[in-house]
Amino acid sequence: MSVPHQNSVSPLLSIERAQRALQLGRETLQIEADALLTLQERLTGEVGSRFSLAVGLLLNCTGRVVVSGIGKSGHIARKIAATFASTGTPALFVHPAEAAHGDLGMVAADDVFLAISNSGETSELMAIVPTIKRMGATLISMTGNDASTLAQLATVHLNVAVDKEACPLNLAPTASTTAALALGDALAVALLDLRGFREKDFARSHPGGALGRRLLTLVRDVMRSGDAVPAVTPEASLSAALVEITRKGIAMTAIVDERFHPVGVFTDGDLRRLIEHVQDFTKLSIADVMHPNPRSIGADQLAVDAVQMMEEFRINQLLVTDADGVLIGALHIHDLTRAKVI
Repeated sequence: MSVPHQNSVSPLLSIERAQRALQLGRETLQIEADALLTLQERLTGEVGSRFSLAVGLLLNCTGRVVVSGIGKSGHIARKIAATFASTGTPALFVHPAEAAHGDLGMVAADDVFLAISNSGETSELMAIVPTIKRMGATLISMTGNDASTLAQLATVHLNVAVDKEACPLNLAPTASTTAALALGDALAVALLDLRGFREKDFARSHPGGALGRRLLTLVRDVMRSGDAVPAVTPEASLSAALVEITRKGIAMTAIVDERFHPVGVFTDGDLRRLIEHVQDFTKLSIADVMHPNPRSIGADQLAVDAVQMMEEFRINQLLVTDADGVLIGALHIHDLTRAKVI
């Protein structure tokens, strides 16, 4: 598929309309970027203190953070709730209209209720705010109007006002929703840091993602065990070891003592190098050609640690041992690839 030259125009638009579309695209991005810069500059003094107070209320919430909004603000509220939940702050989204018809039962006195409305006068929100206040939940508002009813009723109000929308008609929520979304992210990041939330915590809430697989998958989850582990004794002939390598299909075999402790390893790469120097294998025992002191890893270590060891020592296989040094498993780099750890 060819990529159009940056100065070319769409074959579906006239030159004039294509240029107009490009101009509006650039203006939209500039307006929204300016709105975010203004919001950043606003987080000083009293407004900055409000932000810090909001973070404190959210951090010390013993219940959940309930985020609510309707229309475009509702979409932003859903995303903010999802970001909170995935970064260590238990949160959920409640639709204000549904809340007025039963879903308000999801809100408890120890919750923090984050209400998002650009005007601060959204009727669906205003219909449930008195009940939220009466039950004792903490109310944080995020609006574009400090003088709005919602702002006045809130314990803390966060102002996300913008000078203008990116919409040429100054009607469709564009810059205002961008500002609300960005401030929600700012709250989530501040909370994440204060909670000491780290990669492993993130992985626990994203077990299906690549990071989750990397940080939650243990060696025991992907290793070969039991009869699938190739092993011979030092007295075994090289020929017998090669049969074991072929049978187990992991391109190596461990050499173990009488207590099943690994004392060596022999790989197909070792065999290829051996062929260059030895013609008669019949008189060789595996002890004559094995690598002593083989690399090993614990079963309860992260699989990603096995990847790092393989990369560091430029090997494709690892033995797995228990706390007593007994061989209990084996890993090939392909096992880690199949498990999507790599």
